Amino acid sequence: MNHSARAFWLRSPGHGEIRDVTLVGPAEGEVLVRTLYSGVSRGTETLVFRGGVPESQHAVMRAPFQEGDFPGPVKYGYLNVGVVEEGPDALVGRTVFCLYPHQSRYVVPVSAVTVVPERVPAERAVLAGTVETAVNAVWDAAPLIGDRIAVVGGGMVGCSVAALLARFPGVRLQLVDADPDRAKTAEALGVDFAAPGDALGDCDLVVHASATEQGLTRSLELLAAEGTVVELSWYGDRRVALPLGEAFHSRRLTVRSSQVGTVSPAARAGRGYAERMALALDLLADPGLDALVTGESAFEELPEVMPKLAAGEIPALCHRINYTGNGLT
Repeated sequence: MNHSARAFWLRSPGHGEIRDVTLVGPAEGEVLVRTLYSGVSRGTETLVFRGGVPESQHAVMRAPFQEGDFPGPVKYGYLNVGVVEEGPDALVGRTVFCLYPHQSRYVVPVSAVTVVPERVPAERAVLAGTVETAVNAVWDAAPLIGDRIAVVGGGMVGCSVAALLARFPGVRLQLVDADPDRAKTAEALGVDFAAPGDALGDCDLVVHASATEQGLTRSLELLAAEGTVVELSWYGDRRVALPLGEAFHSRRLTVRSSQVGTVSPAARAGRGYAERMALALDLLADPGLDALVTGESAFEELPEVMPKLAAGEIPALCHRINYTGNGLT
C-alpha cells in the first residue's frame, strides 16, 4: 500500500520548498512513521541552508537519510520524532526518535528508530540528537570530580554539554557566551553564566562550541597549565586563526576535536550508536532541558522560517517544527 507524505527540500542555497512524496508501505524489518515533531539544529542545518558545506566534506556531512547532494537540491535533517503506524506489533503505536529529515511520513529500517521512554514528552525528544552529541563530547572530555570547567558557546550543543556537566559532583562550571540572554537558559539548566570577559580562568577543561574564532581563542586563554580545549564547533568552509605562539607551548595546552560521527573511544567497551542514543533519550527525562527549545513553527511554514533562522532573524537554540496540524496527521 502506498502512502502520501510531504518533505522539506533545500532547492538551492537559501531557498527551500515543500515537495509531495509517495511512499511504498514498509517491508519486513521496516516501519512506517508518522512525524509529530522535528527539530532544526540552528548551527549545522543553517550552515547547510546557506550552502556552506565545503566540497571536501560533502561525503562526511551526509545525514543518515539524506537525499540529494550538497549544495542542493538536498533533503537534510536529523531530529525527528514520530509514531509508528505500521511495522512489528511491538512498535506500532510507539513514539520513536529517528535521524530523519523534515518529512511528514517516512519508511526506515526498524534498526533506525529508538523508542522514546514514556517519561520523555515527544516535544522534548527532538533534542535527542543534540544530547547524543553532548554525551559523546563528555565522554571525550573525561572530566574529573572537582574540575574547573567552562563551556564556551551557549548554543544548542554547548547548553546540552553544560547541562550534563552540571551533574558532576564538585565541579566549578560556567557557561560562557557573548549573548546576555543566554543567562536565562543557563539558570534554567542550573549552570552559572558569564560573559567572555568575566569568565573564570585557570580551567582544567574548556568545551568550545561557539563556532567562532574569538570563542576558541578565549577558550585557550581560560585554560590552566596542562589544560585541554575540547573543540565541538564545525566551521564549514571558514578558516580559523589561533594564537599558537605566545604561551601555548610553554603552558603545554591541548586542543582536541570531538565529533558525534564516531563513538568516543573513552566510552565503555561495547557502547555503540544504539546504546548512545538510548542513553541520550533517557537523559531527556530532565524537564530543565525544555529550555533548549526556543521556538516552534508549523511544518508548512518551513520555507519561510529557514531563511530567518539562517539569518539570525529568529533567535533560536532548537527550533521545533510541528506536524500535528494542517492535515498532516
